[in-house]
Amino acid sequence: MNEVTVLVTGISGFIAKHCAVELLKHGYRVRGTVRSSDKADAVRRTLAAHTDASRLEFVVADLLSDAGWTDATQGVHGVLHLASPFPLAQPKDEGELIRPAVDGTLRVLRAAKAAGVKRFVQTSSTVAVIFGHGDSHPGAYTEADWTDVDGQHVTAYAKSKTLAERAARDFIAKECPELHYASVNPGLVLGPLLDSDAGSSADLIASCLRGKYPGCPRLSLAVVDVRDVAQAHRLALESGAPSGARFLATSGAVWFKDLMRPIKDSLGERARKVPTRELPNFMVKLVAIFDPDSRPIVPDLGVDYRIDNSATCKTLGMDFRPHTESGPAMAESLLRLGLV
Repeated sequence: MNEVTVLVTGISGFIAKHCAVELLKHGYRVRGTVRSSDKADAVRRTLAAHTDASRLEFVVADLLSDAGWTDATQGVHGVLHLASPFPLAQPKDEGELIRPAVDGTLRVLRAAKAAGVKRFVQTSSTVAVIFGHGDSHPGAYTEADWTDVDGQHVTAYAKSKTLAERAARDFIAKECPELHYASVNPGLVLGPLLDSDAGSSADLIASCLRGKYPGCPRLSLAVVDVRDVAQAHRLALESGAPSGARFLATSGAVWFKDLMRPIKDSLGERARKVPTRELPNFMVKLVAIFDPDSRPIVPDLGVDYRIDNSATCKTLGMDFRPHTESGPAMAESLLRLGLV
């Protein structure tokens, strides 16, 4: 039995709960941070339904405060830093997202350094890789690419993930080179929910099941199954690759309509409201004039975000589940849990 303790920040989140299950199943002790002790019991019940949760404990800590992080990191071998703000809508002041993401990451890193933590895995995103280049980017995006935060049409969320990852890498290089660091950069995270606390990741699929959209905008989305994201985090924690590795967690990019079709085919009548007809770009742009929520996608209409993460697959020894499995799995769980 592995008695190594791993800290999972923001353990009540969708991805973080899957990471905790992955770690517990592989014999780790897991300490999770929650912003309020009220959340701990619900998280324990969820995890206990999927694995042995006897080696699970909790600490109250918030990214916005120093309180709790010393206790959280004490006696910990590794940290999976998943806690980060994820907006349902883009804020008017982008600093509302950027500051907590950057400052919170540095707060956890400082505590990890002080506690002598050996390994640190940060959950970043493909949005820290693919945006801000316009038409100037040649070929597919790889682990070596970075979002240009000064580029056109880069959202506050994309900036927050990019700058938080940059800040972490700068901190390691300058202040704590002995701390082994890696980032995992997932695409849009699909796959099964463990409980009814769906969070932001499932909103898109739930909205499609409800019939919110009359058709599919011509959007290219990097997607990944949450079970693969959890496995990638564990493998990044255990990896013998040099510190500083970057792992693009995605099964590839898929057009919106091609993401919807397997859901409709798999769920049949239960997915009757799911759109599969592609909308002309001009129609989406027209809607965006009156619908602020649609405006952020306009610059991405028709842009094919091709991704080559063969280096990640080789280093971690992973094959990522296709969207034809992860999309229906998320839709099925939303329906099973009564969230649609």
